[in-house]
Amino acid sequence: MMKPKTLQEAIIYFSDPKNCTEYFVSRRWPNGAICPTCGRNDVTFLAKQNKWQCKSAHKQRQFSAKVGTIFEDSALGLDKWLVAVWIITTCKNGVSSYEIHRAIGVTQKTAWFMLHRIRTAMITGTFEMLSGEIEVDETYVGGKSKFMHAKRRKALKMTRGYEQKTGVMGMVQRGGKVRAKVIKQADTRTLLGQIRENVETGSTVITDDAGGYRNMTDEYIHEIINHALEYVRGNVHTNSIENFWSLLKRSIKGTYISVEPSHLQRYVEEHVFRYNEREGNDGERFERITSQLAGKRLTYAELTGKTPAARLLSL
Repeated sequence: MMKPKTLQEAIIYFSDPKNCTEYFVSRRWPNGAICPTCGRNDVTFLAKQNKWQCKSAHKQRQFSAKVGTIFEDSALGLDKWLVAVWIITTCKNGVSSYEIHRAIGVTQKTAWFMLHRIRTAMITGTFEMLSGEIEVDETYVGGKSKFMHAKRRKALKMTRGYEQKTGVMGMVQRGGKVRAKVIKQADTRTLLGQIRENVETGSTVITDDAGGYRNMTDEYIHEIINHALEYVRGNVHTNSIENFWSLLKRSIKGTYISVEPSHLQRYVEEHVFRYNEREGNDGERFERITSQLAGKRLTYAELTGKTPAARLLSL
């Protein structure tokens, strides 16, 4: 089976529906199709319907490769879906819904929904703790008050501080992976709680001199860099996490322009995925994401806040 290495190869290869199905099935079920309802693996393929049928008698006996994945209930073919996955996976600064709308011939609303479903698949849960030298920092996402009309700024009670912005906390293991999470406030309880949850005891934690980090316990070696005086002191700096923030903000300001706080975690996860897979090439990143499309679902009701599930990603 061919493994596309460039966007051009991907477009040509996935223009054939048979290739799409074979590629996706091989990534989802390496050892053969499995019934998503009962888990039975001796299912029958119905070639004319492009579906499988389980030999056990139960509801939803027949199922397609899309069932139980981010593609479920989508009328779009895998040819459009897989090209969209390739584009967002490989674009360093992200891709807007308008670009996807023009590139694959769907409405902007559909493209927006597609991108959020793909971002959901990029979320990788793990129990592995960060260790060694860990840089920790937080940033704030939101419009600047100085660019607002005076009347609107007054109505929103905007200040030049961070009160009207959304905080994001990040941790990066030097030479390793990054984790980032939207937070409601950068207080000691939140910051130290996230460190304990993600960083192995005994690791060296490097932060700036923000007050929320000052009461760190003896579980960690805590190094502080005061940015009012210096940015690097020997091996003590937060340049790695600052680099991640620059990539995130460049895409928000230049590509997405405006991001609602309720959706921000998914945009963050998109950049976390690309950063953590930075050592691989485009084809390898695409293979990684297509292997984790199953078991994740985002409905339009959840995305637009009509059900509580849309708010599970924020603290």
